[in-house]
Amino acid sequence: LFAIGLCVVMCVSLLAGCGGGKKSVMEKDTIIVGTNAEFPPFEYVDDAGEPDGFDIALIKAVADRMGKKVDVQNMEFDSLVSSIGSKIDLAIAGMTVTPEREQTVLFSNSYYTAVQYVILPKDSEIASYDDLKDKRIGVQMGTTGDFDASDVAGSTVSRYNKGVDAVNDLLNGRLDCVIIDKNPAEAFVSMHSDELTAVDGAQFGFEEEAYAIAMPKVDAELANAINEALDALKSDGTYDGLVQQYIGE
Repeated sequence: LFAIGLCVVMCVSLLAGCGGGKKSVMEKDTIIVGTNAEFPPFEYVDDAGEPDGFDIALIKAVADRMGKKVDVQNMEFDSLVSSIGSKIDLAIAGMTVTPEREQTVLFSNSYYTAVQYVILPKDSEIASYDDLKDKRIGVQMGTTGDFDASDVAGSTVSRYNKGVDAVNDLLNGRLDCVIIDKNPAEAFVSMHSDELTAVDGAQFGFEEEAYAIAMPKVDAELANAINEALDALKSDGTYDGLVQQYIGE
């Protein structure tokens, strides 16, 4: 009986000591990073067919500070959060910190502040939040723009895997507007400056939001390492250099 009891105590202690078998991503040499390369200038596919952009450059710099390599996986935005801890180790994709997402994942400190913009045809009379009521609104699925559009009374919300597909439907008259983050809005409008305009979401009452890196909720070791790396990149000027290179602000 003494031997059995000792064995039980040792097993329980071992389980407690290893957190129920959960290992930190910090134990890996290569971190699998999920993104959605349809959100310029934060992420897009470059001429070589590889994910690039501010977020991709930033996470590579973060990983380098941590002594890690990264394997970037391009996937649908709406599947990123649910894939953390299984298909991917973390996600960086212009992802806004929300209470709903915080129930599932742990976020790093914010690395960028953004606001929603409304893309409109140049001859549109939409100028306020009330004007969005009963309108056909295009959004990228699972984004803040999706959440904001869903709250508009009487709106018909069309959801797309790619923001550019929403913009194309706007150009073809199938939508009245598109709600998407400022930087991709400006990037899309720059390609169709004769037909479209981008309006600051503050005019529609949309609040500023914080982008952060999402990771497993229980991995405090990883979160601490990422936050320390972000602080170091901001202190040594690397972060500002990447902003200038990819965003131009």
